[in-house]
Amino acid sequence: MTTALRATLAFALLAGFYVLVGLILAAAVFFDVSLFIDFHANALKIAGLLTLAAGALVRALWMVSRRKDGEQPGVAVSREHEPELWRTVEELARRVQTSPPDEIRLVAEVNAAVSEDTRLLGLRATGRRMYIGLPLLQILTVDEMRAVLGHELGHYSGAHTRLGAPVYRGRVALVAAVQGLGGHPLVQRLFSSYAKLYLRVSQAVSRRQELEADAFAVSIAGREAMAGALREIHIAALAWERFMEHYMALAGSGGNRPAEVLAGFRAMLSDPAGQAELARAGEQPEETSPYDSHPSLRERLAAIALLPEPEHAPDPRQATALLVDPAVAAGAVEHTVWSPEALAGLRPVSWEDLVAQGMYDMRNAEALHDLSVAGQRVMGAPVPYLDAAFEALAQGRHAALEAELRQLGWNPSDTLLANVLGQALEATLIQHGQARWTLSWSAPARLLFTDGEEVTVTRYAAKVAADPSEVPGMRAWLAGLGVAPDYTPA
Repeated sequence: MTTALRATLAFALLAGFYVLVGLILAAAVFFDVSLFIDFHANALKIAGLLTLAAGALVRALWMVSRRKDGEQPGVAVSREHEPELWRTVEELARRVQTSPPDEIRLVAEVNAAVSEDTRLLGLRATGRRMYIGLPLLQILTVDEMRAVLGHELGHYSGAHTRLGAPVYRGRVALVAAVQGLGGHPLVQRLFSSYAKLYLRVSQAVSRRQELEADAFAVSIAGREAMAGALREIHIAALAWERFMEHYMALAGSGGNRPAEVLAGFRAMLSDPAGQAELARAGEQPEETSPYDSHPSLRERLAAIALLPEPEHAPDPRQATALLVDPAVAAGAVEHTVWSPEALAGLRPVSWEDLVAQGMYDMRNAEALHDLSVAGQRVMGAPVPYLDAAFEALAQGRHAALEAELRQLGWNPSDTLLANVLGQALEATLIQHGQARWTLSWSAPARLLFTDGEEVTVTRYAAKVAADPSEVPGMRAWLAGLGVAPDYTPA
């Protein structure tokens, strides 16, 4: 089936969705009116179900229609600010025989995309926008970036963006309808089945459009550049996901945020051990689904290999050559990552400091505080001394300590006391300048003594928690490190 036929079918299904909504509404009105003419108990049940379902549908679709697009991501760059980038985009637009975007925005994402504001179900375009991920400019060559930009402009040339806008809105409306019918299982099942059919057809159209856009990219920059860009982006996308989950998630700890977000991402990509791990992850087979919006990398590379190779002058420079000042651009884009509240309330710090504080907050702070409070409660101390918890251990009052820890929100387990004690000991070493969590871009952060030796107190804590006679030795060890007996955690 051709892309045009699939697109026609997608629009037909979209129209059918609204026809289906209309039928539900008409049925509800019909049975409601019938009740006034000739009342029947069975008709009352049907009328009630249909009326409630129709109300849920109208409410869901009304909410979708009132939904606003919100603020655009990233930062807009004008021709005056980035003349070479604009010149390149406009040149490529002429190559694929389409109009250039009205706006280019640099974003903090491993992605490039285009959008088109449309009216009359995509028949009339009112504005074009291109989004270029700054990380892409930092990891791709000019050739590869030209291929990526050519791919995105190919969506304009093929009128893909005009099709995408109404199809996307239809998808949102269908999902909202299915969710809104949660209390009406029979009608919900009908719309759910329809939504699955619509998604299968519309996503098949999207996948075909991606292959068509790849052909535009190859005609501009060649097979090697486009294939290389796809491979680089595939790996970088995996890295970005890991970066956001394991590193950016630490933002806010201790009132801090990373001063240079993208510099951290580049450092992670440059780490040799991390590169090897990402390469292995990138080689894993991709899971595919008929609901995917993009073909698999393997399928795209196979299709690219069959395309004719154009004549072009290679440009192996880093794609940041398209920017006037990459550092200034990075600073402007990073500024948009944070909300005004985060910019005003969080201190910009190095990645090393962010990881040190973040790991302490996540792993150690609560354990140190809660063990001290539990010790205070068990021993009746006037303040939450850490040594009060040690005294409770020395007296064999383990059950009482564990009970207090559970009261403070810790989950019960056979190793509860040992785990909390170990994390509290780590916290004590950190608080007294004896150890620090250290950044690694390829592995979890490690807690190291100041001489570089790794802190390993987990087994020792388990030993102390199991044997009260070990407590004096632990106290002596901590005293030798400068921990006073009356140490009270902040």
